[in-house]
Amino acid sequence: MLFAVICAVAVATVYVAQPVLAQIGGDLDLPEADLGWIVTTGQLGYLIGLALLVPLGDMFDRRKLIAVHLLLAAVGMALAAVAAQLWLLLVGLALAGLFAVVVQTTVAFAADLSTGAERGRTLGAVTSGVIIGILGARVLAGSLAALWGWRSIYVVLAVLLIALACFVLRLLPSDPRDVRATYGAVLISLGRLFRERLFVSRGLIAFFLFASFGTLWSGLALPLAAAPWHLSTAQIGLFGIAGLAGALGASRAGEGADAGRANVITGSALLLLAASWLATGQASWSLWPVIVGVIVLDFAVQAVHVSNQHLLTAAYPHRTSSVIGGYMLFYSLGSALGATGTTAVYSAAGWAGSSLLGAAFALCALLVWAVNRHTAADARRDVLV
Repeated sequence: MLFAVICAVAVATVYVAQPVLAQIGGDLDLPEADLGWIVTTGQLGYLIGLALLVPLGDMFDRRKLIAVHLLLAAVGMALAAVAAQLWLLLVGLALAGLFAVVVQTTVAFAADLSTGAERGRTLGAVTSGVIIGILGARVLAGSLAALWGWRSIYVVLAVLLIALACFVLRLLPSDPRDVRATYGAVLISLGRLFRERLFVSRGLIAFFLFASFGTLWSGLALPLAAAPWHLSTAQIGLFGIAGLAGALGASRAGEGADAGRANVITGSALLLLAASWLATGQASWSLWPVIVGVIVLDFAVQAVHVSNQHLLTAAYPHRTSSVIGGYMLFYSLGSALGATGTTAVYSAAGWAGSSLLGAAFALCALLVWAVNRHTAADARRDVLV
């Protein structure tokens, strides 16, 4: 539970700005063209942290590392809360995004603390926190901003991050490392992963998986706010609850991975992902199919995500932090592609075009799985041997 909460709060620091951009812009008197930087800065910091900070988990005591990263993310949130100029806000968000990669260190630590028979179940529970943070951040931000203004969001997150750092030092076991590798050697080892077929294939699946995810969640508000629905921001935010239901329902996918069915779960979930776009594509005509599609899509995304991480941490047990950090690079790039692609396609072809784009990403992920499905099975046999 502690690991899941850490993931939820840390990842929320990157996403809470999205629903309150207009309020921030009005308060700081920013032109509309500059608002995009508020979201982009945190995501760029996160991308840099994945490459440069997550591998530290293979070198240092991860209990202390997690606590330090939580405290530094809290500093970023505090700077954002008091910022009176755009540059200070961006510095705070970049700092918070950089150290929000504590999520990946946490996931790797949780995987290592689990026995082989329980790793999938643990990863399912912990990574549920990530989905809760991504989707719940929108609900939290909207509620707090309505009550006390946008700065209150960052104050609350700073307090939560500090409290979690204290809980980490008090409740988690120490993680002594007997690793003599230098930081440079660890980064080189991370680079070598990109030549290994299991890692690259699972990374590409994650890339297309989260491109499809980003296509939905960065674009769905557009048809819902347009005719014939004209839903408010608060009403649109309620669709996140359906997403949470789907994601939490898939947390048990880890138990199937523990039983040796990770590869089958991946293929089945990717089929569901592609099929879900038949429902969400109806957003311009009916809302009930959209709710069903959102639940199915988030279920499928979480099931594949857990299965991917289970296979990778089992195949690379001595460098779980590096492998999770490298894998999440694919996640970040895919999410960014989905977010930018859906708005561009929507402006040209409407929600039908965005839905075809999301389905295409899902089918690409399914194709990568089909071509490499025997690689995962071979890797599992090697682990068992």
